[in-house]
Parts: sequence; structure tokens; C-alpha cells
Amino acid sequence: MPKQEMIAMILAGGQGSRLGVLTEHIAKPAVPYGGKYRIIDFSLSNCTNSGIDTVGVLTQYSPLELNSYVGNGYSWDLDRNTGGLSILSPYQSMAGSDWYKGTANAIYQNIPFIDQYNPDHVLVLSGDHIYKMDYRKMLRAHIEAEATTTIAVREVPWDEASRFGIMNTNEDMQIIEFEEKPAEPKSNLASMGVYIFEWKKLRKYLIDDEADLSSNNDFGQNIIPNMLDNNEKLLAYTFEGYWKDVGTIFSLWESNMDLIDRPKDINLSDAMWRIYCRNTLQPSHYIGEKAKLNDVVLTDGDEIHGEVQRSVISAGVVIEEGAQVRDSILMPGCVIKKGAKVGKCIVGIDTVIGENVQVGPSVKDGIDAHVNEKYCSDNITVFGSGLVIADDIKLVANSMIYPLEENETSDVVVSSSTVGTI
Repeated sequence: MPKQEMIAMILAGGQGSRLGVLTEHIAKPAVPYGGKYRIIDFSLSNCTNSGIDTVGVLTQYSPLELNSYVGNGYSWDLDRNTGGLSILSPYQSMAGSDWYKGTANAIYQNIPFIDQYNPDHVLVLSGDHIYKMDYRKMLRAHIEAEATTTIAVREVPWDEASRFGIMNTNEDMQIIEFEEKPAEPKSNLASMGVYIFEWKKLRKYLIDDEADLSSNNDFGQNIIPNMLDNNEKLLAYTFEGYWKDVGTIFSLWESNMDLIDRPKDINLSDAMWRIYCRNTLQPSHYIGEKAKLNDVVLTDGDEIHGEVQRSVISAGVVIEEGAQVRDSILMPGCVIKKGAKVGKCIVGIDTVIGENVQVGPSVKDGIDAHVNEKYCSDNITVFGSGLVIADDIKLVANSMIYPLEENETSDVVVSSSTVGTI
């Protein structure tokens, strides 16, 4: 294989448990976002736009939908004879293997893949963040500083810093200490989960870490602290653009609403930095004579006859006459039947909301399907994928509606099925 200056490894195997029912059957990077995209589109598009043509996508949890969506990388111009996109799942070898035990172990298990390209540097990314970033600029800073490792950081509000991995730096932005979710943070520079490593050194640290049976095999908990202990030069690279970790129901909802409330922050219309995605081959959207729309993101294949306000509508959605949708995210293929009133909801793939259903913050006397504060808060109600919701029911806010178990009956769900849009 020709030698590469830098290749990318995208960590896309996470379950995304904080998204509850939305990731019951698909990995978090495959969750729909912004009408026409999947979350992983942003990391893949950043690689393409940054001139990185060799990308490994490391999958593990419920990979079928993600693997099918990514395919051979054609949609991101990564279907190459040399390099291109490779899906890397855990595998067995003569030496034995295991599921990816942590972020560092995932890269360790793919040392042979990386070695065949003999790269000078390896870019390690999370596949579940929303942002646009030129990795070439980060690489230049990394090389100029002669750093072993460069970590992208961004300033977060001080009252939120305890939720992140925090980098404490000197005046030259050299990292002198890393703290994972500190109770009393000394800095508000939060790690974005974007790393550039000198490959030869990272390779050694991965091998040593794997030999340590007490290790959690994690970059933040093990590799980075070990590098600091050995006085390696670690650089913090400040990123000032839009970035969102959409790992919770609220952050996923908020980031979608940002497309309406703060469209210039992420600017998906930027012709110089396209976010590429797989084409769904849907017909043009249709807006009926009686439809009313205000602050709405529409996508191909939508058929709108009702009233929609401040909502993100994915491909192939039908909103019937007399239905009202407000402050909501409708994922691909879902149907809102006539007379239904849907407020501040995330409706999963191919789910049908029955006639005259009422759900949202204004409903006070309905069925309470609250799960717990980990999932359901901020008055957001979430419907899983492939559900048919009964007509005429009322649901209070902060509910999360799951598919039926075998032989289970429900006042809310008429039927359910495991679905996929690929």
C-alpha cells in the first residue's frame, strides 16, 4: 500500500444508551438527524472535505443499519481502489480476540489495518458528534508543535465543565493535566473526542496498554494519562465552531432545533463544506392547499396537509389534514394522522401517530409513560421506531414509548415492528 500521511479511524460502535428507545435497534451514529442526514455523516464528510481518503469505521453495537447506510463509502467519495472506506468490526484470529473493550482497545485490534498504510499520523474520531471541522488545520498545528498527540478542545460554560473531560494547559496550549468530569474544574477546555496521534508512538502505547490487565483500555482514562506521565508533548487545539454531542434526548432535540433557531451556526448550505449523505431517492416534497408551515425543515418525499411549526421533518413523512406538529423531530417514514396534535416530540422511523392523538407539554390529564429522568426530561416525548399508536389517546410530556414485547398488550401501542430505512 502507498504510504499515507494521515488516515482516520471513526469510533462508531457505541450503543448510545442515553438515547433510550431511539438506539434500541441501531447504533447512535446511524440515528437520523436534520431531516436528511445520519449523525455519522458529519465525521465522514469532514474527512472527505479535509482530503482524508482512507477511513476506517469501527462498528460493534447493532451494526446492520449503520453498515448498510455507509456501504462502500460512495456517498462520501470514499469508494476508492486504494484506501477508501472500510468497515471494521471485532473479529476472531488465531491469537484470539474479544469485543471492543474500550476506545483504545478498538484501535489496538485494528493495528494490522493501520500498519498496511504506514501512516505518519492517525486521526481518531467519535462518530456521534455534530460539527464541521477542517482536520488539515489541526494536523498543521500538530506538526508545527512537534507534538506526540493533539486533542481538539472547545470552551464550554464553567457550570457545565464538570460534565466533560477537561484539559488543563500552560500558556503555550500544551496539556499538563487531564481530568475526567472533575467536580471542581480548573479549566473550561473540554475534549471534543478528536485526536491526532503520531502513529509509531501511539502503537507502542496501545500494545503496552493491552498488556496491562488492570486497564480500561480507554483513551481518556488510560492512554492520555500514560502519555502525560511519560512527559510526552500533548497539544490542545482550540476549535471555535459549532459542536454538539448529541448523546442525550435533549441534546439531540436541541441540535435539531438549532437548524431552525441558529441556522448560520452550523450552516448546512455552505457550498464550500458540504455535509454529504446517502440519497434516499425520494420524490420532491408536496405541500397541500390547506397546509400551514412556519420555521420548518422539509426533506424529499414529505407530504404535508396539516399545520407544522418549528419542526424538522425527515424524508417520506406524511402529515394529514387537521394534524398539528410543533417543536418536534419526525424521523423518516413516519405518519401523523388527521386530528393528531404532536408537541415537542421525537417520533421514530416509520411510526404512525393515530387519529386525534394528543401529546405534548400542554396535555395534563393523559397517560404517563415516563421512564426515568435519565431519558425523559425537558417535556420531550419520544416514540420508538415502527410503532402504530392508538387513536384518540392522550400522553403527557416526558413519556418514552417502546415497541411491544411478544404477547404484550398496551393502551398506547396497537402494534410494533423492527424497521430500517435502508
